Amino acid sequence: MNAALDDPPDQPFDQPGALAPVFEQLLRMSANGDQPPLHVIQFGDSHTAADEWTGGLREEIQQRFGNGGSGFSLAGRPFLGYRRFDIRGGGSALWHSEGLRTGAGDGFYGLGGVSIETTRAGQSVYARGECDSLEVDYLVQPGGGAVAVYVDEERRDEFSTDGVQMAPGAVRYDLSPGLHTFKVVTLEPRPVRLFGWVADRNAGVTYEALGINGAEAGVMLKWNEIMLATYLQRRSPAMIVLSYGTNEASDPSWTPEAYEAMFSSLLAQLRQAAPTATILVLGPGDRWTRTRYSVRLVAGIDWVIAAQKRACAANRCVYWDTRQRMGGRGSMRDWVDAGLGQIDYVHFTAAGYRRLAEVLFADLMGQYEIYKKARTEQAGF
Repeated sequence: MNAALDDPPDQPFDQPGALAPVFEQLLRMSANGDQPPLHVIQFGDSHTAADEWTGGLREEIQQRFGNGGSGFSLAGRPFLGYRRFDIRGGGSALWHSEGLRTGAGDGFYGLGGVSIETTRAGQSVYARGECDSLEVDYLVQPGGGAVAVYVDEERRDEFSTDGVQMAPGAVRYDLSPGLHTFKVVTLEPRPVRLFGWVADRNAGVTYEALGINGAEAGVMLKWNEIMLATYLQRRSPAMIVLSYGTNEASDPSWTPEAYEAMFSSLLAQLRQAAPTATILVLGPGDRWTRTRYSVRLVAGIDWVIAAQKRACAANRCVYWDTRQRMGGRGSMRDWVDAGLGQIDYVHFTAAGYRRLAEVLFADLMGQYEIYKKARTEQAGF
């Protein structure tokens, strides 16, 4: 296992040339301190929702290129186990969540595919993090209620979420650099739906983890396309990362052909919404399933990886084969034996996610150095 991780292949990515746009932005950021922040957004399932893997990547990237803040995070605690290590928050009890892994509902879930809503006055959500600016993302809707915004316990603003039709809403506030606590409180018994916070710093990189436990990639196609595109364009991500496939591998409703068509459609939609962004797909890791007396491989991982690779090739997207970098088919047993995989043979331990983050970051930086060298040679320096 360690040999596979420590001895990367000559080319760990499929379609590595599609990394050029994000590498160019990183290069300019390194050369010029006055460059605007660079945003990376990862959508995915429980591997993303845990924020262990993404948290490790965030630390590695921000140590090298600067801390841009937490960026977008979901409001409140929309589901059990939701967390972000770079921003902490919560809320009062009378909010209910919509969207989640099934995507059931009207599709107006903001950037992260999850919203929280209440019809009660006096309900609140809060968060605390380092930032230079704050944005509150919410749903404009007929009959929407008013809210108050507090920053560091001082009332900063009040606004209504009422509007003639459902639409994405956002208000932004400039703050002094530093650690801030912010809170939104409903002021009347009318519906208020919140999507999340954007807590940015004026420079550096954000790595925004938007995972939903149990989710499959197709759930993103259930989100309102215009709303998702609007918020993506507000964030202007340099890179969009997709990390799905673990759940689809054991879902009997999929055929390889249908899954490939769906995944290709999702990539095309994201490409249209964010045409300048690099799209990186992280394939599913190796997975086993437990029976009464033993564990056995989940064979569906094979066709999921193959379908994702074909969809990425057709849509000029980068692909990183997580299972292959783990050590290949069957490698999860070795990870569990080494204390890097959990005994469900699906998820990783904190140390395992950290190891994956180190390997992926090293692979990305290896390609970044190749890009820098080629760019320098092309410029004739």
